[in-house]
Amino acid sequence: MTTPHGYTPPPSGFGGHRPAATALYGPHLDGDAMPALYEDLRRTHGPVAPVTVAPGIEAWLVLGHRELLRVARDEQDFSHDPRRWSPLREGRVPPDSPILPFVGWRPALMFADGQQHRRMRAAVSDALARVDGHELRRRVRSAAEELIASFAGRGAADLVPQYARRLPLLVISGLLGLDERPGRRLVHAIGRMGATASDSGRASRRINAILLALIEEKRSRPGDDITSALLHHPARLTDEEVLHNLLVMFVAGHQSTVDWIATSLCVMLCDPAFPSAPTGGRLTADDALDLVLWRFPPTQNLPTRYATRALRLGGQSIRAGDMLILGLAAANADPAVLPPGGPAAGNRSHLAFGAGPHTCPAQDPARVITRTAVDTVRQRLPDMELAVEQPELAWVPSPWRRGLAALPVRFTGPQPSRTAPADAAGTGIDRPGHPAAPQTGEVR
Repeated sequence: MTTPHGYTPPPSGFGGHRPAATALYGPHLDGDAMPALYEDLRRTHGPVAPVTVAPGIEAWLVLGHRELLRVARDEQDFSHDPRRWSPLREGRVPPDSPILPFVGWRPALMFADGQQHRRMRAAVSDALARVDGHELRRRVRSAAEELIASFAGRGAADLVPQYARRLPLLVISGLLGLDERPGRRLVHAIGRMGATASDSGRASRRINAILLALIEEKRSRPGDDITSALLHHPARLTDEEVLHNLLVMFVAGHQSTVDWIATSLCVMLCDPAFPSAPTGGRLTADDALDLVLWRFPPTQNLPTRYATRALRLGGQSIRAGDMLILGLAAANADPAVLPPGGPAAGNRSHLAFGAGPHTCPAQDPARVITRTAVDTVRQRLPDMELAVEQPELAWVPSPWRRGLAALPVRFTGPQPSRTAPADAAGTGIDRPGHPAAPQTGEVR
């Protein structure tokens, strides 16, 4: 089989009778390279492929839609608990391995199965359900207006660092009850996780200190925020459980929303099927959001599951304790289930938010944030266009996320601020979703 330029598959660690593994890491594996790699793996191995996710660390990448649904839905055979992972149990994972931040066990819903998972998920879901969709839209629009005002007079901006990256930070920090300054410190510390072993240790301590201070404050002085809701939920989460579930929500919610906003704006700027103005045209903002979730899901590979017993999956022999990676982007493009020409109208059966009992509980507020962010900048800067040629746009090199490294735009000036009508600001919380868009323009 072929591999990305500059890569040689490491020797197989699965045993002599196992197929050779392909590296799922390295600086060349960006958004341009990954789709071709998935299809190459699918042609060579079928719906489940052997990969390495770090030097000397083997796993199985689940590429098939049906196989991914089985893994995501079956907690009996596929556990979320990394303490079941054989190399970790046997001390074969180097202490400086970049995979460690993903596989260190924490008392949070994404590392739990069964009753423990249901208890924590109930608290998280109830806390998120208390978020008022109308108030969240107002909060997002207000933060978006401030950010746009900070660069609107210049006639140009990079919408990734100046808009898409900052907006979810402001909003999610507020939802958790964090002020902007500790929220920024938290994001910076999260960004240092996995850089080196020493950086990860320092970052972890900073993260814990910020969130523990927030928990202490909200336990004595609760407010109308997610942290207070978790602390005072009937599930009686411990402070440690609240801390780690907040961390999961912040990490997952922040980065995936950043990438969803930026890629949706890029699709609307690059594809002639989308109008430059916020009204009219045959495809809508919701179509752009859904197109991104189908073709450019912000989380393209989701770590991880661990086989609880030896079994067969997608033609491969999986051993007890093996790691499995959920290939969300590859499964969305599985030709066995994807109709010719793309998903049919009204089809939101993509796997961008996962599946089964661990489906993302925050997808409704994430859509509110993303839709409002897209609407607001398009209304305020209606003549906005790319400041570079489309082929010059680049993706962040990562096997886990799919996000643009930059989105430079230019414009003549802002339109006066106005309140969007209710139907224009609608989201999945308030009304049925628009159909998923057909396959149209490409983004490099």
